Amino acid sequence: MNFEYFIAKRLIKGKEHKSSILTPITKIAISAIAIGMIMMLITVATGIGLQRKIREKVAAFNGHVLISSFDNNSSVESLIPITTNQDFYPEFEEVEGIQHLQGVATKIGLIRTETDFDGVVVKGIGKDYNWDYFKEYIVEGRIPNFEDKVNDEILLSSYFANRLGLKIGDKAITYFLKKNSSSNSQPNIRAFKIVGIYNSGFQEFDETYLFADIRHVQRMNKWKPDEVGNFEVFIDDFDKIDEKGQQIYENVPSTLDSQTITLKYATIFEWLKLFDLNIIGIIGIIILVAGINMITALLVLILEKTPMIGILKALGTTDWSIRKIFLYNAGYLILIGLFWGNLIGIGLLLLQQKYGVVGLNPETYYVSTAPVYIDIGYVILLNAGTMVLCMIMLLIPSYIVSKISPTKSIRFE
Repeated sequence: MNFEYFIAKRLIKGKEHKSSILTPITKIAISAIAIGMIMMLITVATGIGLQRKIREKVAAFNGHVLISSFDNNSSVESLIPITTNQDFYPEFEEVEGIQHLQGVATKIGLIRTETDFDGVVVKGIGKDYNWDYFKEYIVEGRIPNFEDKVNDEILLSSYFANRLGLKIGDKAITYFLKKNSSSNSQPNIRAFKIVGIYNSGFQEFDETYLFADIRHVQRMNKWKPDEVGNFEVFIDDFDKIDEKGQQIYENVPSTLDSQTITLKYATIFEWLKLFDLNIIGIIGIIILVAGINMITALLVLILEKTPMIGILKALGTTDWSIRKIFLYNAGYLILIGLFWGNLIGIGLLLLQQKYGVVGLNPETYYVSTAPVYIDIGYVILLNAGTMVLCMIMLLIPSYIVSKISPTKSIRFE
């Protein structure tokens, strides 16, 4: 058996039957490691979770890359139609990693009730629309049926439903200006039937969009059935969005433009990048505090075992061998702290993930509850990093062993 490990093991077992000043110091050190691990797990899980949830919501309304006409000039409303007779539609085979492609069109309107009114952007969608990205936000009713002949079914946000006093089954009377018409002309009127209500928690989108059949927009704009306002492209790896966005741009006709959502909503995604710096800063501070507590515990242990150190030196044990004994001991304390930290931390995260105990202000964070993302990869990395960094920090204070004189320490006993 390893000599240093054997002595360290005896010291660990011996502390269970001996009351000394080391006992509270040890408990404090273990608690510091445990609390630190809990905080790091929560910080990383909620930070990454918030980033992923927000970008999922932005993508649900826009796709990852938008293909539109240059003549639209970034207008909220689709002005210039694009034909669906494109080489890249319906399958974008020129670029790998494209998950889905769909054609949509938008038109600005006005919803009016007997007592109130509000502006809205009607997003026209068709048979190619993939609801997998959006169906989790539907809180009441069902998805509109746009597969058959054109109908008046719509999906309205809970924001508009609450503001205008509308509910499932009600008619949403919506007015649209006619294209190229004079100010005195009668508007287009659509009596949409509400069959579903959604709530994404993303206020910027919820107070803007309702979803309707794209054929309404095509008819009001006098477009052909094969014309849309723009295409939404979904990719299978968000981390490659800039790369895929460039490839898409290079593979669409020169009359069309493409833009990633990270550019269109640059403010939001720049804000999300700050989370990475915050996470790194918090982890650094926590590990530093935990390391200082472990250093204190190690120094107290060395001072308490000074007579034992003198005896070991008198028997010919090297300084490095004695240092390893105390490092093994400190490593054991770190492992105990990590065990309890992981147990409590992951338990709290699972509780939040299932029940959403901690809420957030959606106007500030774009989500109503703190999202959690648990991945075994970063859990292992946090544990390994904490262990390694704490042990490195303990190498320096363990050097005090070499300064202890055998004769003085033995006489001290």
